[in-house]
Amino acid sequence: MYARFITKVLYDLGMVPFVEPFTKLMNQGQVIMAGKAMSKTLGNLVNLQEQIAAYGPDAVRVTMVFAGPPEDDIDWADVSPTGAMKWLARVWRLTGDIAVLPSPAEPDVDPARSIHKLVAEATTALDTRRLNVGISRLMELTNVLRRAVDSGAGPDHPTVREGAEDLVRMLSCFAPFTAEEGWERLGHEPSVASAGWPQADPTLLVEDTVTCILQVDGKLRDRVDVPADSSDEDLTAIALASERVQTALAGATVGRGHRAGAEARQRRHDLITA
Repeated sequence: MYARFITKVLYDLGMVPFVEPFTKLMNQGQVIMAGKAMSKTLGNLVNLQEQIAAYGPDAVRVTMVFAGPPEDDIDWADVSPTGAMKWLARVWRLTGDIAVLPSPAEPDVDPARSIHKLVAEATTALDTRRLNVGISRLMELTNVLRRAVDSGAGPDHPTVREGAEDLVRMLSCFAPFTAEEGWERLGHEPSVASAGWPQADPTLLVEDTVTCILQVDGKLRDRVDVPADSSDEDLTAIALASERVQTALAGATVGRGHRAGAEARQRRHDLITA
């Protein structure tokens, strides 16, 4: 409210060319407890210092952001920082493993496409204020990197290291202490906040294949992965080649035959009784 008053004064003085300082308004939700607003009278207060002492400030912050969209209320009775604390511990271990573990002799997985896709999705989520979705994508990225370290490309694969750096850089928005430690463990000077936001490679975001849903009589019969540039003729041939679709089509044909026979018998009965 005061920002609007000050802006209008500055406009009247000819110092700014606009009268409204904000183009959009978002009212953030409250943190409530057991369905009610926290108050001393109700005795349902949550001691923030106790939460921070038990779980750490990063875990508490991540829990609040991940609980839902910023405009919704958060019921503290329904959430717990335990899950956030475990995830941040996984990120911390991941950065250490990438720094010290040897790579498999013959890597069999290149996670570049998955990494860049999740970086792009997290970026879009934060740009649209879906912060909880952004954290979800960072959790997925942690899983992708963990699998790559354990059984795929290996910890010293350039793509894996780049993905870990991207993860830590984005994480700094929500868990700055964990991000700073992870950035240092990856061999960088502080601060991660000065490293900038990661950029996804557009060429790796293009899908080579898409999942095609096959339906018969309005019911899902099968899913198949097809080339993204498949023509209508190709899609028709792929659909008809599916055993599940063939079975469904055969059943549909029999069913229509039975219905047609029943309708014919009913018409004959009507003519006779008439």
